[in-house]
Amino acid sequence: MERPTDVYLNGRIIGNTDNAIKLSDEMRNLRRQSVIASDVSISYIDSENELHINTDEGRVVRPLIRVEKGVPILTEDYLNKVKNDEMSWGDLIRRGIIEYLDASEEENTYIALNESDLTDEHTHLELDPATMFGVCGNFVPFLNHNMATRVTLGANMSKQGIGLYASNYSIRTDTQKHLLNYVQMPIVRSAPMDLVNYDERPSGQNLVVAILSQGGYNMQDAIILNKASVERGIGRSVAFRTYKASEQRYPGGQIDSIEVPDKEVRGYRSETCYRHLGEDGIVEAESIIGEEDVIIGKTSPPRFLEVMEEFGISVKNRRESSLAAKTGEGGIADTVLISENLEGDKQVKVKLRDQRIPELGDKFSSRHGQKGVIGQVLPQEDAPFTAAGIIPDLIINPHAIPSRMTIGQLLESIGGKIGSLEGRRIDASPFTGEAEGDMRSQLETHGFTNTGKEVMYNGVTGEKLEAEIFIGVVYYQKLKHMVVDKIRARSRGPVQILTRQPTAGKARDGGLRVGEMEKDTFVAHGAALLLKERLLDESDKTTVPVCSSCGLVAVYDRFRDMYFCTVCGENIEAKMVEMSYAFKLLLDEMKSLCIYPRLIIGDKG
Repeated sequence: MERPTDVYLNGRIIGNTDNAIKLSDEMRNLRRQSVIASDVSISYIDSENELHINTDEGRVVRPLIRVEKGVPILTEDYLNKVKNDEMSWGDLIRRGIIEYLDASEEENTYIALNESDLTDEHTHLELDPATMFGVCGNFVPFLNHNMATRVTLGANMSKQGIGLYASNYSIRTDTQKHLLNYVQMPIVRSAPMDLVNYDERPSGQNLVVAILSQGGYNMQDAIILNKASVERGIGRSVAFRTYKASEQRYPGGQIDSIEVPDKEVRGYRSETCYRHLGEDGIVEAESIIGEEDVIIGKTSPPRFLEVMEEFGISVKNRRESSLAAKTGEGGIADTVLISENLEGDKQVKVKLRDQRIPELGDKFSSRHGQKGVIGQVLPQEDAPFTAAGIIPDLIINPHAIPSRMTIGQLLESIGGKIGSLEGRRIDASPFTGEAEGDMRSQLETHGFTNTGKEVMYNGVTGEKLEAEIFIGVVYYQKLKHMVVDKIRARSRGPVQILTRQPTAGKARDGGLRVGEMEKDTFVAHGAALLLKERLLDESDKTTVPVCSSCGLVAVYDRFRDMYFCTVCGENIEAKMVEMSYAFKLLLDEMKSLCIYPRLIIGDKG
């Protein structure tokens, strides 16, 4: 006899049944009759002999048309009623014509992509083939020709592309934002883009892209940009950063003051730091701010209120607490806003803008997940050109194509070429876009080869290149990852209190970590002293006295000028040992766990 099927509700067992298939069918019928909610998921797992009913939040559900005996329930009659506003989407759901399924319930369905594919075995039909992808997934043209991982990458990077993210950007005070100066609508596009009005807020530019190895500057994923194209405005963007400060109130009636700090205040910076401030202590609009220049001048009362005098707090007891531009940042003071916060205190917001012209290390990407950083900005006179005199805006490496299998980018390149020649936009919707064969034949009608390749000439020597080069128009995005935001270096700087090692991160003026793999390269090169310098001398080197008899770290008594050991007592012989402070910390932590760590000391021999 077969074991009864366990029934789970939101992952918790609630009972069992002898006929799981009948129960699941009845539950689905109740859902289709709107007796239970439309987003409840009912899935029978045959291999585990379990019936799962899920009603919890966080499940991604998607709509599908129900099919019975190979015929979709959504008929032309229903569609006409929806068009004439006699029925709504909700009515279709309530009548069970369209139902929402999640990933687990989809395992027990047989879904047809198109109506022409339907058989008696099918249970559901896609509303449109594009609905199986998300909003960002549908930004990828010809995505059904790409490998899935590249589509995922392309969808994620469309979120990082710089464009016109909002039409009211001038009055918004986002902490950080980027705007592309010359946005363009994509020539090659998919129909679902209309659903999110992508054309009204695009985030890229149509570039002439050649696939070619050029002098080694586009090795691997690096790209080469045409210098003249950059000067004409390709990839030019503006970065905004908002700084804000408020006059905070403290217990005892004390308050911060936004002003130009007096020279008497504690922590006064040099006069040059305050040179851009107006009389009210706020930076003047259109001032050019460098790193560590004060943007909003502010003084605060002393931290401890015992520093009081007969007539209140004097100027020299107030402390400097101005807001300055962060290390490595700066720009032009774009907007100054003065208002009140929720507590009624004065609040000042200053927006800095910084023009970003593409430079070595800036990141670009096509919509197919083919990302890369600029390896060279090539003068136009040295760039390769076609017989018609077309010079590519961007050159990518041929090796980026075979293993990534982004055939969609090659199709987009051909489509972009046709769209540019005919002055029209190419439909690249998944499964329903323009066919490859049609696009190839259209290229031939314009006098090009149907392969998308052209004869090109060396820009330096003028010689004809031996291979024909694949060249076309591809929509490229400039991503928010720019080298100016990431580049950093440090010689000396702050250290952590606990370990005395350099701090981490650009914001804290941190060091660059020599990790496990970097250590291996030093070892491989036999650079032992360089390794010692990096990991000890330049990090947390310290000298500690060690008791020569018991091997514990000794203590130096500064007043009596002597060493003593917590085990051996006073007047011991202490040896000075160089070690990492983090190691000394480890010894202390071991002692706190009642472990007795002894250091065996010998002469350097």
